[in-house]
Amino acid sequence: MLGRIAGPFGVRGWVKVASFTDPPEQILEFPCWRVALPAGGSRELRPLEGRRHGKGLVARIEGVDGRDGAMALARGELWIERGELPALGAGEYYRADLVGLEVVNQDGRPLGRVDHFLDLPANPVMVVSGEREHWVPLVPRHLRRVDLERGRVVVDWDPDF
Repeated sequence: MLGRIAGPFGVRGWVKVASFTDPPEQILEFPCWRVALPAGGSRELRPLEGRRHGKGLVARIEGVDGRDGAMALARGELWIERGELPALGAGEYYRADLVGLEVVNQDGRPLGRVDHFLDLPANPVMVVSGEREHWVPLVPRHLRRVDLERGRVVVDWDPDF
């Protein structure tokens, strides 16, 4: 998921966009979004323009000309096809590729599996669910190795913490 439409912005069809891309404005670079609507179904959206506004973004969508049209998209989840994502460099991973992977510490002790991620003010956190829940900061000091082929993430983390 790239983001979510938070709701309408004004009366001319603009929408507030909560972006999950880094940087947030990167979501505006994709020429076509797909939106999963809360009421069911999905549709294709073409952002015509957008900009930062406060802590979020606002965008104008092709074919959405009024507040009612923008309101119909509210709480819709934005996504794109996997092939449309930018290529990654060495040592970079999409979070979605890590969800479900086994997590072990450097001694090989299992901590659980990657459940989801949280974006906290200091840094993002990988939430690992197992016998207990671990919140592992996504910083080089703690995230030591990702092995997608073996389905494993190695972290520098005390299992008792």
